[in-house]
Amino acid sequence: MKRQMVIKQKSRNSNTSSRTTTSSAISNIRYVECQKNHAANIGGYAVDGCREFMASGNEGTVEALRCAACGCHRNFHRKEVDTEVVCEYSPPNA
Repeated sequence: MKRQMVIKQKSRNSNTSSRTTTSSAISNIRYVECQKNHAANIGGYAVDGCREFMASGNEGTVEALRCAACGCHRNFHRKEVDTEVVCEYSPPNA
């Protein structure tokens, strides 16, 4: 999993207010292979091989949380989060 960190540093001198720094983070969330153990009740381990979550219904409905391929809840699928941090800095006017 990729991890990014944003560090914000405040100026010690309060007279440097002409400097601006803005940052924004954009996160894309994907649900990939199913991790549900279908053999847990008999003491084994078996997954169904569903490779990616596909919603059964429209966004905002209960069916949107159910996978069309394997029928399980979205929480059983591994979550991938891609975060992109955009930072803009303008130097002080001299």
